[in-house]
Amino acid sequence: MSDHILVDAQTMDRMLMRLSHEIIEKNEGVQELYLVGIRRRGVPIAQRIKNNIERFSDIRVALGALDITLYRDDLKELFQTPQVHGTDIPFDVNGKVIVLVDDVIYTGRTARAAMDALIRMGRPAAIRLCVMIDRGHRELPIAANFVGKNVPTARDEFISVRLEEIDGVNEIALRRREA
Repeated sequence: MSDHILVDAQTMDRMLMRLSHEIIEKNEGVQELYLVGIRRRGVPIAQRIKNNIERFSDIRVALGALDITLYRDDLKELFQTPQVHGTDIPFDVNGKVIVLVDDVIYTGRTARAAMDALIRMGRPAAIRLCVMIDRGHRELPIAANFVGKNVPTARDEFISVRLEEIDGVNEIALRRREA
């Protein structure tokens, strides 16, 4: 596979700042926000957004991490032995506006699994979705409320969001299969 860098570290920082400002604007008047990062890369992205929001505003931000492994509809196809990393949501979701955070939205199945997992914990007032990249090809009628960048892709292409916390670098690449 070959990589084409779409977003470098500086551009990623600007995207995250813009997403943070959009979340603040759409939630004007609230005293506290509830961010839930979808494991794996959604968690450090949510942490960065939390830090930005708290730096830019007087809003308190509660942060949680959601493992959707057991809620995936393709669990048997993807994993012989699924690796569960655990959910850590240190607040009651009932009546809260929850902003789910992930790296990429593609078919919508991850977002659906995350919503299923959240709803099993209680009844949020609303669930919003924030993603770094929207690559299209939805199979479910799900759209992100906050999008860093739209990147139309072919089905045989992949988006790779690399984060310092996990990968040692901040960048987003388009990966193409070599012929």
